Amino acid sequence: MTTPDNALSLTIIGTPDFGSEVLKALYRITGRSTVELRRAIRGGEPVYTAGLFGNDHIQVVPRLEKTVELLERLGVPFTVHEWVDGEREQISIEVMRQIIESAEGEYR
Repeated sequence: MTTPDNALSLTIIGTPDFGSEVLKALYRITGRSTVELRRAIRGGEPVYTAGLFGNDHIQVVPRLEKTVELLERLGVPFTVHEWVDGEREQISIEVMRQIIESAEGEYR
């Protein structure tokens, strides 16, 4: 999966073996197939990446937030990363939300 220069991503910690219901819920939110999701989880790769400040910002940010809500509700540990100019840094959920709020209305 190619990561945009400026993005936020969610990566599940560990390699949980989710049942089909959890994978279906992730699919409905992220749009990624269950095969892609399993591969990302097993490989320690992001299960969802939201490119910021682009034309699709308004669609991807709600999906990011819904994915966070689902993982929190299920008690699944995950990390959030901010990607800036191709460099990745782990951030907190609070910082993620601040970034999202600061991006309101700044789309290309």
